[in-house]
Amino acid sequence: MENISENKKLVASCSFGKDSLAAIIVAKEHGLRIEEAVYCRIMFDKNISAEFPEHEEFIHGKAIPILEKRYGIKTTIVQSGKTYCDQFFSTYGENSRKKGEIYGFPMRLGAWCNDRLKVNPIKKWQKEIGECTAIVGIAADETARINRKTERNNMLPLVKYGITETDAFDICKREDLLSPAYSRGRKRLGCWFCHNQRIGELRRLRREYPHLWNRLLLLDEVSPCKFTTRSTVKQFDERFEKEDLQLRIEEKP
Repeated sequence: MENISENKKLVASCSFGKDSLAAIIVAKEHGLRIEEAVYCRIMFDKNISAEFPEHEEFIHGKAIPILEKRYGIKTTIVQSGKTYCDQFFSTYGENSRKKGEIYGFPMRLGAWCNDRLKVNPIKKWQKEIGECTAIVGIAADETARINRKTERNNMLPLVKYGITETDAFDICKREDLLSPAYSRGRKRLGCWFCHNQRIGELRRLRREYPHLWNRLLLLDEVSPCKFTTRSTVKQFDERFEKEDLQLRIEEKP
């Protein structure tokens, strides 16, 4: 993890979640000079971000300005030329057994969304800036992720200094850099349309952001594959509606 050339520029990979921001803060507190932060912006369609609305506002309205004014770190925003919906409605080519069929929802394994919307834009940006060392926000108690991210060109300051996920939360709160998207018990952030999120988060999405949930329902009607391995969005919707009805019955005097 610390096999890093002093000549390489330090770049912080930043989602503006608690761990990536805490990694920047801790690195700066230990005297590291970070050249820039890079944020990959993913879009659902041309107008709607992949971020929860309050996190989107936090990123652009608060966190990016604070990184520059307080820490002297400018943020580079990279973005795919395609949106989630663009790729969803893309069709398989001539050599595919699914020729002419739309992609639909990503599969759980080998999901197209990660490569097409995040990994590829970042790789393109990396080629442009040349060799660098990435400051990655992984906490000291995330054992599985540490093993995956311990690479030659990665620096994990939270791991080096024993900063846990709880510590990262507290550091961001102390520095007034904790996203409001962590409110009411949410522990992890990500794309609101992610097919890998827990059922509780899908339930919360339906309850708190019905306009976004309805967009998933519309895609569900035309997708050739299910939203998750076992269920369609409509099936989740029907399940949540039954649960809500049962709660209303139980709450009646």
